[in-house]
Amino acid sequence: MEKHFDLIAIGGGSGGLAVAQRAARLGARAALIEPGRLGGTCVNLGCVPKKVMWCAASLARSIADASDYGFDVELRGLDWSHLKSQRDAYVARLNAMYAENLVRRGIEHITLPARFESPDVLRAGETILRAPHIVIATGGRPYLPAIPGAEHGIDSDGFFALERCPQRVAVVGGGYIAVELAGILHALGAQVTMIVRGATLLRGFDDMLGAHLAEEMRGEGIEILPSTELGAVRRDRMLTLSTTDGRQLEGRDCLLWATGRAANTETLAVARAGVALTATGHVAVDELQRTNVRGVYAVGDVTAAPALTPVAIAAGRRLAERLFAGPPDRRLDYEHVPTVIFSNPPVGTVGLTEAQARERYGDDVKMYQRRFTPLFHQLTRRKPQVSLKLVTAGADERVVGVHLVGLNADEILQGFTVAVRMGVTKSQLDDTVAIHPTVAEELVTARG
Repeated sequence: MEKHFDLIAIGGGSGGLAVAQRAARLGARAALIEPGRLGGTCVNLGCVPKKVMWCAASLARSIADASDYGFDVELRGLDWSHLKSQRDAYVARLNAMYAENLVRRGIEHITLPARFESPDVLRAGETILRAPHIVIATGGRPYLPAIPGAEHGIDSDGFFALERCPQRVAVVGGGYIAVELAGILHALGAQVTMIVRGATLLRGFDDMLGAHLAEEMRGEGIEILPSTELGAVRRDRMLTLSTTDGRQLEGRDCLLWATGRAANTETLAVARAGVALTATGHVAVDELQRTNVRGVYAVGDVTAAPALTPVAIAAGRRLAERLFAGPPDRRLDYEHVPTVIFSNPPVGTVGLTEAQARERYGDDVKMYQRRFTPLFHQLTRRKPQVSLKLVTAGADERVVGVHLVGLNADEILQGFTVAVRMGVTKSQLDDTVAIHPTVAEELVTARG
């Protein structure tokens, strides 16, 4: 059997769904290939279920704080199985919603895996699929290091399969997935140790963020071991972790790898189409999401773009608009992509780090920083603080970076991202009336 389409998206995650649905809205005959659950990593094993768990962790902390406000409450435990069943049911509802949307928009859902036969031909089972536009949107998967005993640990996918909260957990990694899951597990009752190969958390982000977050996490009781690398893992009744410098970490009942992600390209036979990959195994694309092969594109985590759901969605929609509606240069601008890390406390960041700004603008850079205890925690025994940094450049002190860690950072950042994209200056922030008392007001009242 042979079928013809205007566009085929390989992968039913954020990027694939976005490009197929926007193409269909613009009148194209579209197909989407996804043998697994619709929604991709974000819906099934990432953003959505992670945020549910983060909300549960936040409730645990709020219950602990409530007595400081005079409430007669006590945290007596968590029914993990109830939380998991509620979370999984919500994800299942989203899966069904995506399936219904495909039907409503006339997009053919192909549930067999596909591989390239040539640049414009795919094979899914016994069916040949042809289209002048094929979009690779197969996402990524967790990466495990090649050390003896690595298989005794779980990855971030395995975290969502846990039937109970482990008691003593070692989280390996210092990036955003590691800090998020470490904070969730700790708040929900686990004793957590973080094993970090680098010297700091959140390498690649502004230095202030990782330093402040590490301080807060240690203050909550999470052990952080920087400049530490595992060399082997052994399982007897419990796990024993051996570091490369000779230390033994014993008595863990769970090891969670959060050491990075790899692109899903192995089963696509991209070589048959001549599609080039980067040194890291990602599909190489230009600013218009084009690969080196005419008519073949890629969006989302399978590329080296920021691994963020809104990035994949935006890139996919703009690609479809360019292909079927114009203008011919329609593309995603990656200059000011905001990122939120659902750690404890949360982190929000957009624009250039201080180091990046100094590299780009030299000495023509000025910082505005604040550190304070928010009003909510003036009455609590816990005293987590907020740190913020505005990075400005030029004589007009245009804001080129905003970095926050602390209460409400996740919700505050969106509005300031709009301001940064519009070229807001420090004097314009100074002229803005603050909303008092809030955490956000400190961004328009910060002084050098």
